[in-house]
Amino acid sequence: MDNLANFPKPTLIHVNNVELEVFEAGRQNTRPIVLCHGWPEHAFSWRHQLRPLADAGYHVIVPNQRGYGNSSCPTEVTDYGIEHLTGDLTALLDHYGYGSATFVGHDWGAMVVWAMALLHPKRVDKVINLSLPYQERGEKPWIEFMEEVFGGDHYFVHFNRQPGVADAVLNDNTHRFLHNLYRKNIPAQPPQPGMLMMNLAVSTQPLGDPVMGEDELAVFASAFEATGFTGSINWYRNLDRNWHTLAQVDPIVQHPALMIYGDRDVIPRSERLKTFVPRVEVIGLDCGHWIQQEMPQETTEAILGWLAQP
Repeated sequence: MDNLANFPKPTLIHVNNVELEVFEAGRQNTRPIVLCHGWPEHAFSWRHQLRPLADAGYHVIVPNQRGYGNSSCPTEVTDYGIEHLTGDLTALLDHYGYGSATFVGHDWGAMVVWAMALLHPKRVDKVINLSLPYQERGEKPWIEFMEEVFGGDHYFVHFNRQPGVADAVLNDNTHRFLHNLYRKNIPAQPPQPGMLMMNLAVSTQPLGDPVMGEDELAVFASAFEATGFTGSINWYRNLDRNWHTLAQVDPIVQHPALMIYGDRDVIPRSERLKTFVPRVEVIGLDCGHWIQQEMPQETTEAILGWLAQP
């Protein structure tokens, strides 16, 4: 309940032809840090980090990105391409009058932050990403590659090849899906047939332990009950388009970077991270995918400790 009571009230800010629902702390501070959530998340996923970062002297800016919460949910799939997602963040900096900021991302938010460093390098001071390491572009578009390797049941592929099918199942089972997804200490198990996310949405046997209490989960569930999942899934439907967009830029991230892995996360570590992010420092925490929510204090300490380095 303290997390709910202490989370700031949002402001709707018009930027880049959309409205973003933005939560802030430390507005009086002059060092901006932007926290970018993943899928299927919400700005509230940063509830444990927001106040400590503000107390450390940062102006903490936490948007619900397009497709999430009370932010705009455009109807066109192409409106969720990486040029728009990063464009929202640069426009947010313009709104506050900042030339650049430190960007922190988790999961899909990390994908956006890596792209920020490539597409808008002068607007980025430092990069901190959780869970998702830098994704090499490779010779084939990402969805085409995943379909060859993992097959059509992989949820990235399914979202693209069967648009609307998963959206409907998740929309009809919003609370159960999120209740089953936000788990930790999940025992190892072989892959199951079928699309993972739809399976989670209808399962009556969640594995592991809940990441958060029901009051906190209700914040996520009520947001997706209002918007549905299509806007957020449209991020996935732009992956191959993003692959083409990123062909035009230098693939090396030149900024100082911190990569925080969950040692129990199903997302593997990158063996070639330093090839593409030569100034990266790597930390592993004993947790699963929902790093900043599973180990909030350790995550916050890792971020602040790294930022304090000269």
